[in-house]
Amino acid sequence: MFKKIALAAAIIGIILYSMNGSKPDAGAYAARLRKARAEKNRAFRQSPTSPLDSAQRAAFDSLKYYPADLTLVLDAALTRNATPDTALIQMSDNRAEKYLRWGQAKFRVDNQVQQLALYRKADGKDSTLFIPFTDATNGRETYGGGRYLDAPLPEPDAAEIQLDFNQAYNPYCAYNNAYSCPVPPAENRLRVPIAAGEKSFHE
Repeated sequence: MFKKIALAAAIIGIILYSMNGSKPDAGAYAARLRKARAEKNRAFRQSPTSPLDSAQRAAFDSLKYYPADLTLVLDAALTRNATPDTALIQMSDNRAEKYLRWGQAKFRVDNQVQQLALYRKADGKDSTLFIPFTDATNGRETYGGGRYLDAPLPEPDAAEIQLDFNQAYNPYCAYNNAYSCPVPPAENRLRVPIAAGEKSFHE
């Protein structure tokens, strides 16, 4: 459920920054990323809402990440759906939850055009967009079930949206099978590797 990934989203949200069409300063950006990741590690060890069970917390040291990569902070062309339609996203326990298919983001990785659907909770109250995706690293370096990305809700006249794949994170299902998590839909299967963000939790 979306609320079960709120901890990860909130911590990663520490390093969300305003979109201004330019890349952030590399040193300052890397420092903010390290701080956010350290705080997430602390929460996974200590928070009562951690997805890790008691045995996992006792043995937990750190999540694994790719190094910061500013080439994967992308300004994507934004297309909004004038009337967002309701989409049923399959959950890992075979249920389905309602989301709004809010729009699409088009961008290039490795000189190949890619596109991701942007979703919003069906109640329309979230200030962020939810972007579940899979890519060519899944099952090798990253969680086989795909990862998630959040992005601030763009201004009404925005023509671009910034996708920071350094903030890609695992669903709680990657740590504990007791959770039910959204499964990235077929339209969000990227054909290229996204070597940024969180790696697989298990060896």
